[in-house]
Amino acid sequence: MSDTPLDPEATEVLRPRRRRLSRERLSRGLFVLPTLFTVGNLFCGYLSLWSSINGTFERAALLIILAAILDMLDGRIARLTNSASEFGEEYDSLADLVSFGVAPAILVYSWGLADFHRLGLAVSFFFVVCGSMRLARFNIQTKIADKKYFVGLPIPAAAGTVCTLVLATPEPLVDRVWMTGVLIVTFLLSYLMISTIKYRSFKDLDLRRRRPLWVLPAIALFFMAIAYRAYPTLLALAALFAVSGPIAKIWGFVRRRRKTVER
Repeated sequence: MSDTPLDPEATEVLRPRRRRLSRERLSRGLFVLPTLFTVGNLFCGYLSLWSSINGTFERAALLIILAAILDMLDGRIARLTNSASEFGEEYDSLADLVSFGVAPAILVYSWGLADFHRLGLAVSFFFVVCGSMRLARFNIQTKIADKKYFVGLPIPAAAGTVCTLVLATPEPLVDRVWMTGVLIVTFLLSYLMISTIKYRSFKDLDLRRRRPLWVLPAIALFFMAIAYRAYPTLLALAALFAVSGPIAKIWGFVRRRRKTVER
């Protein structure tokens, strides 16, 4: 090979091309990052299914909550690295159906609805069907929906309500009254997912804005409640979000009626 050095002008021409190729390779690699989190979400849902079958309900619920955390991270990482893709969105929905549809349905049936036999199976399957419809509707409304609101209860929130309910009382239910209550709650969560009730998405929340001073003690009280009674506190938060949509809808209806009467 010749030891003759490259022409400096040729080197200057090649350098931008090398940088561009390096950026393209980096961009292709970044697509792996959100996918890894999506696979982690799916893996947690899969492990949760086995935990429910084996009767370790607390572990099954915690795995679904971990899947929800991974689900939040994969979208944010995709946006931060500019690596969002149609394949990633569809794959994420499939993972969500397993982790937040099938896994919670098997968990709630094994934990509290098994004594109802066919009725329990029907209600838990209804949860899966409504969750799949919620995901399908979300996918087709992504480009046209108001980013400030979700239409219907998000499937991770419905799954989180089921999980925090299990975590608050991890032993299998034996009281028929409590079982009936869980049956009704599961049915209502399923309906809320396919309803047109709006829920705040909090995507417009600006954490950089100045807040009143009372926010700091409120945050401190929240962490104190988590430290003292974590599972009941999480259950209260999940239930509060689940009922916030119907409450807001009823309040809006009352206000409209009041304005109509005043006119």
